[in-house]
Amino acid sequence: MTFLSILCALLIEQLKPLRADNPIYAEIKSLAMRMETWFNAGHPRHGRTGWFLMMGALMVPTALIYWVLIHYNLPLVAFAWNILIVYLTLGFRHYSHYFTSIQLALSAGDEAAARTLLGEWTKQDTVGMEANEIARIAVEKSLITTHRNVFGVFFWFLMPLGPACAVMYRVAEYLSRAWNEPEHMRNEAFGQFAARAFYWIDWIPVRLTAIAFAVVGNFEDAIYAWRNFAHRWQDEAIGIILTAGGGAMGVRLGTPLENAAKVLPVDAATVDSSDSDSESDTLPGEEPSVRALQSTVGLVWRALLLWMLLLLLLSGAVWLG
Repeated sequence: MTFLSILCALLIEQLKPLRADNPIYAEIKSLAMRMETWFNAGHPRHGRTGWFLMMGALMVPTALIYWVLIHYNLPLVAFAWNILIVYLTLGFRHYSHYFTSIQLALSAGDEAAARTLLGEWTKQDTVGMEANEIARIAVEKSLITTHRNVFGVFFWFLMPLGPACAVMYRVAEYLSRAWNEPEHMRNEAFGQFAARAFYWIDWIPVRLTAIAFAVVGNFEDAIYAWRNFAHRWQDEAIGIILTAGGGAMGVRLGTPLENAAKVLPVDAATVDSSDSDSESDTLPGEEPSVRALQSTVGLVWRALLLWMLLLLLLSGAVWLG
């Protein structure tokens, strides 16, 4: 049921992508804002209380509905419920139109259009960016977004609570951003627990995604870059994704500390400047070009097929065993 649920949800999303500004997401964002308003009194424990209440409000009904359907022997309805939850928690096509449009604009030599699209996608100033920089940022954003919107969801959906765990992952990822990254929240203690909680929730998935990139790409370069450079990012998870993904494609991703805010303000992908003083510390690979965008598409799809193949084999083993 797990494999078929994910497969059906992916097929539905390819035919009818769920908009990132859909009403369900809007309600979750509104609830997160209310939690912050109600509980933010300037101490980390208040953020912890708000985080658990937010999770309980969304996970408990999801798990309860699934349990009731299984308990009363309604497998087809439970199957439909699984598909719905995976469809709502996946985001494979939420932002792919930006990536595709940027790729087409750069291929046509229209850097102005590519800069505009990148600015809309990343919410950053793209004035004066050249083609290679646009390509690099688009590749970085795509790899990170794909992990958090697809592969991380896959992993947690495989856990015993299934749909509830998928909801937990996506909500935890959102709260780690919503309670830390807005200007008025960056120095607040309220979001510290949300950021730490997501770090541990994402600890295994992010490494599995990096392994998948390595397996379907240049394995040796991906592992080398991951082992030697990932720890230099202030956000370790982003460092792992970008070094493994870049190594798998043979391109150099990531930026020095002084350019971090310019490149990925949403994801805070930064490198520790103390490790960037010598030429030998430079990340391996070529500068990303327009061709890197196509390589990224291939890498993501191959990684997705690898996940699905492993899931099929696991499902088959469970069914036969």
